[in-house]
Amino acid sequence: MVKFTCNKSELHGAISNVSRAVAIKSTIVALEGIKIKAEDNKLGLTGYDLELGIKTEIPADVSGSGEFVVSSRLFSEIIRSMPDERITVEVDGSMGTKISCGMTEYNIIALSAEEYPDIPSFNQERKFTVDQSVLKNMINQTIFAVSTNENKPVLTGELFDIENGIFNLVAIDGFRLAIRKENVNTQEYYHFVVPAKALKEISNLLKDDDDKKCVIYTGRKHIIFEIDGYCVISRLLEGEFHNYKNSVPQSSSTEVIISTRKLINSLERCSLLLTDRVKAPVRFIFDNGKVKVSCNTTIGKVNDEIDADITGPMVEIGFNCRYLIDAIKATESDEVKLMINGGISPMKIVPLKDDSYTFLVLPLRLKGE
Repeated sequence: MVKFTCNKSELHGAISNVSRAVAIKSTIVALEGIKIKAEDNKLGLTGYDLELGIKTEIPADVSGSGEFVVSSRLFSEIIRSMPDERITVEVDGSMGTKISCGMTEYNIIALSAEEYPDIPSFNQERKFTVDQSVLKNMINQTIFAVSTNENKPVLTGELFDIENGIFNLVAIDGFRLAIRKENVNTQEYYHFVVPAKALKEISNLLKDDDDKKCVIYTGRKHIIFEIDGYCVISRLLEGEFHNYKNSVPQSSSTEVIISTRKLINSLERCSLLLTDRVKAPVRFIFDNGKVKVSCNTTIGKVNDEIDADITGPMVEIGFNCRYLIDAIKATESDEVKLMINGGISPMKIVPLKDDSYTFLVLPLRLKGE
């Protein structure tokens, strides 16, 4: 039926990446494997779980042409274990598959590709380009604020909101809101929501290289990301995303400028007294150049104090410790500005010298001690 020979490292790398979209459990057995298509001296590999698909091609010496489906886990382990760099695969008409390298030979059974569903396609006229390093940073600075609650599926993804050359990537889970802003080279309007699962895999493929680009094609129900020879196809989430722009306060009565590292260290000291079962807010008192931090749980109590530049009236307020750590680490800034309007309104967190990142977190009710 088909025979091909290719480089072991290239094949294993391609298998590892497309396997991220392979279904763990599916009523369509073929989706639990990788589809391989060999023709014209190239090898196409596809992983697809009906929501997310990842495709790529690598060079190969191909005799004949054909396609088949093979277990992604087994195929990956076989290729990884091979002793040399040239791998030969032969598939006969009954799907018997011989994988050989040097003196090592495996014989396994593949599946017919006829049962493998086609990945959705659409007109790819609408597209824009983003630097890979920028998009990777934008995803990593917001993905933690995506909702995991399936009651409102649209919030389990991130909003791509692009208008007048400004790209806002937005995540919200009902308790916190993360917005990452960048300039983008398009004047077209885009407004769609990409599932967090897809964005995590996209981030894994993106490089921290300022010279590399990611091309994004948008359709009515699907989106394609082209990244260094990989094509990632994801469905878009339907529904009305939260009107995030109206949620961000434009002013504050109390402003605090504080060392990022000192604040993270203090919060991490508080986190030692918190577990999944033992929960309590971290209490802050912002007053007179001092930030007093405390946490009181059934495990114990901690008190801490940090110097800060504070303007405005004294505020006492409580927050979820993990939510603050996530946000403050994501600012990637030596100092952050905390903007507060009393003890019951959301706190706005921004890097001191940069307006590209905005985070809001809702306070927790404090009990008297």
